[in-house]
Amino acid sequence: MKKIMSGNEAIARGAFEAGCHMASAYPGTPSTEILENFAQYDGVYAEWATNEKVALEVVSGASIGGARTFTTMKHVGLNVAADPLFTMAYEGVNGGFVVVTADDPGMHSSQNEQDNRLYAPHAKIAMVEPSDSQECKDFMKEAFSISEEFDTVVLFRTTTRVSHSKSIVELEDRNEVPIKDYTKNIKKYIMIPAHSKKKHYEVEERLERTQGIFK
Repeated sequence: MKKIMSGNEAIARGAFEAGCHMASAYPGTPSTEILENFAQYDGVYAEWATNEKVALEVVSGASIGGARTFTTMKHVGLNVAADPLFTMAYEGVNGGFVVVTADDPGMHSSQNEQDNRLYAPHAKIAMVEPSDSQECKDFMKEAFSISEEFDTVVLFRTTTRVSHSKSIVELEDRNEVPIKDYTKNIKKYIMIPAHSKKKHYEVEERLERTQGIFK
């Protein structure tokens, strides 16, 4: 079935089709409609958070617990959430974990411009960037696969034009993905210096492997 969707609607649809279990977000144009649309699907859990940092921490916990999760925020919101983002970049994931950053070139509804693609190389995580609504849906599904295959947070970067423009999207059925078992692993999930120093080598090695799939 085909449907005309905005980029934000398609992102929500992609998360649903990917078997995403839950999402938490803080509202801010151009990202607000993503969680609003995701919450309308059956079999998922969605909630607004106090701020972007809390939203990212909530879904971090759900990911560690084995659920496919995502959080969404506008570009300046990722500044607020940068602390847990960089830590999760070291910890990795259990269930797939996607962070949607909706940038606002031209400052249509924002106090500044940022190119949040730069967060990906700084945090040493994978990033995908769609250019229309169909890619928003397809890339969101791929982002969850990349996250779980390479044990990494995936940054999903969109912009105001992509978020709010509409185009035809080919819809598919939801892929029911079971919640993974949680295994206690202090060295993976507790980033005290003794653990994070060792994890740093894994992060660098993971970055080299993920670069191969984008060539």
